[in-house]
Amino acid sequence: MTKIFLIPGLGADYRIYKNLEFQGYNIVNITWIEPNPKDTLADYAQKLIDHYQIQSGSIVVGNSLGGMLAMEIAKKLELNKVLLISSIKTKSEAPKSHLWYRRIPLYKILPAGLFPKLGVFVKFAFGKMNKADQWLFVDMLEKTPPHFAKWALGAILHWDNQTIPQNVFHIHGNCDLVFPYRRLRNARILEGGSHIMVLNRPAEINDWIKSLLHS
Repeated sequence: MTKIFLIPGLGADYRIYKNLEFQGYNIVNITWIEPNPKDTLADYAQKLIDHYQIQSGSIVVGNSLGGMLAMEIAKKLELNKVLLISSIKTKSEAPKSHLWYRRIPLYKILPAGLFPKLGVFVKFAFGKMNKADQWLFVDMLEKTPPHFAKWALGAILHWDNQTIPQNVFHIHGNCDLVFPYRRLRNARILEGGSHIMVLNRPAEINDWIKSLLHS
């Protein structure tokens, strides 16, 4: 049975995929492992490959940061499919603001313990959620290892990928404030979709997933 590896985004865990359907596949939920402070996203992707024994022919699904890691995995292995949700494929698709954050790296001076407490601010940038999803989002954020969150922010800002492997498929919302859709290339655009559409627009995403898995 083909394995599908689900990689969450920063501040999230496997529960971010609770509304998506992958019947008939062996699902492996990726949880964060300890990074080395000097790890790049490429380095960390190799650690995920080794730890979870990801092999060629697998399917990898990535949301936000998880999509960036999925791209790095796809550069190392010949995957069956790579499905990106609310993510980016290359550094050219990243917001221009990332350049300024690299030049003025405020994240470096913020205490690591502060990151899991930012849910009340971050959720507004991610999009509207019902009360249950708001609780889930904040709970996932609070349970994110603080030092992982601080490392991940730096790794995201310094991501330099320019390669798009084969079999990469991308769905994105036109109301995504984290990764603005106008900078993207070759992505299916979901009208009204926000950065958290994996939670609040599952029907359309499930249709997209089914069309790809059955093709």
